[in-house]
Amino acid sequence: MKKKIIIFSLLIIGYAAQSQQQTSRILFVFDDSFSMFGKWQSGMKIDIAKKLLSSFLDSLKNTPNLELAMRCFGHEYPLEPKRNCEDTKLVVPFETAGNSVPKMKAFLKNLSPLGTTPIAHTLGKCADDFPPKPNCRNIIILITDGIEECGGDPCSVSMELQKKGIILKPFIIGIGLTAAFADVMGCIGKYYDASTEEGFKNILNVVVSQALNNTTVQVNLLDKGGKPTETDVNMTFYDQYSGAIKYNFLHTINHKGNPDTVTIDPLGTYKLVVHTIPPVQKENITVTPGKHNIIAVDAPQGYMFLKVSGGGAARNLPCIIRKKGEMKTLNVQYFNEKEKYIIGYYDLEILTLPRIYLNEINIAQSSTTNIEIPEAGTVSIQKPSPGPGSLYLEENNKLVWVCNLDETLYQESFVLQPGKYRVEYRPQNSKESIYTIEKRFTIVSGQSVQVKMY
Repeated sequence: MKKKIIIFSLLIIGYAAQSQQQTSRILFVFDDSFSMFGKWQSGMKIDIAKKLLSSFLDSLKNTPNLELAMRCFGHEYPLEPKRNCEDTKLVVPFETAGNSVPKMKAFLKNLSPLGTTPIAHTLGKCADDFPPKPNCRNIIILITDGIEECGGDPCSVSMELQKKGIILKPFIIGIGLTAAFADVMGCIGKYYDASTEEGFKNILNVVVSQALNNTTVQVNLLDKGGKPTETDVNMTFYDQYSGAIKYNFLHTINHKGNPDTVTIDPLGTYKLVVHTIPPVQKENITVTPGKHNIIAVDAPQGYMFLKVSGGGAARNLPCIIRKKGEMKTLNVQYFNEKEKYIIGYYDLEILTLPRIYLNEINIAQSSTTNIEIPEAGTVSIQKPSPGPGSLYLEENNKLVWVCNLDETLYQESFVLQPGKYRVEYRPQNSKESIYTIEKRFTIVSGQSVQVKMY
């Protein structure tokens, strides 16, 4: 004998986060397959389900900003001589709750079980039932007494719709199910056991309450000591499956000294990205509806300050920041600026001439690491005629290339770090290497020097 279940699947389409006047649209999907003639406690399942759903609809008809619709399956084609696995239809399109409730109750009143149970096919069709409308929360509640009978895979359909951003995590409520069967249905969504008619009513109220209301969340950004002291950084909640951005909040410590509370939809599964440098994230976050939820994320941070010795001008000097041993650029920080980073070790590439490389710079919790470089000097190179050339730093008895000269110019100036240099030049019209001109010069912090290539 087929095991009997009642499934409520909450699916959200196109959720517009943080809106004040959203319209909630609930699509009820009702199973009218032949198995609904089966007995359940005080009577037949079809009669009990119709009675309980009709009563529940009455409680919704005066709800503001709510629209309702109904889809049915297994109601038009009998099991014999051949079951119809496409037997599903939108029977009451969306209207305001006050207008749609009487139509839905009238349809339920005349409904009699007939056909099969194409759950996967029906779920796939639900996305087409919501006409385009901005600023909506679109919710589906699927009510059925049986498992998939048409060879479809409701779990894969549910997951595919979640990946596309059409639905969020479903809720499943089962009657008389074994633990093993509950595990199987758990791939569609969250499982609840409604073993009695009274349990059915209570769980229905809980599920719809969750569908229509947000819940509170507190994000604790933890320092190295595990205390929620980190703050003033943006954080983004993404849909875990579709990748859609759901919420953006700038983290704040409130006037009581605690991380501030925000409200989010309790039906989602989220990935949280905290936009520190580098970002930190936490995946597969679920929240408990109706309760204050705390999400803890390790985000210990310290500061880095870049400066030039003696208060010398930095001239918008940039520095590339990378994690130790990695090539990916995390940030470009300019001198005379202070920036916050996740604690750890970093490699710096300072875009001076020549470039300065500093490795394994330690950023510690709640402290400032000061990076100081010498003040630069200036060289002005004068050429008798255009021609190719290059600048080199003399370092450990080697010439280290710094940059090339512009062969079209007669005069160029360069800002260089202190040190000993050579400039190599050959006039454009001199076609023999013996005409190479070499000049040596020294750069001193804060001073200028002229080099004449003749």
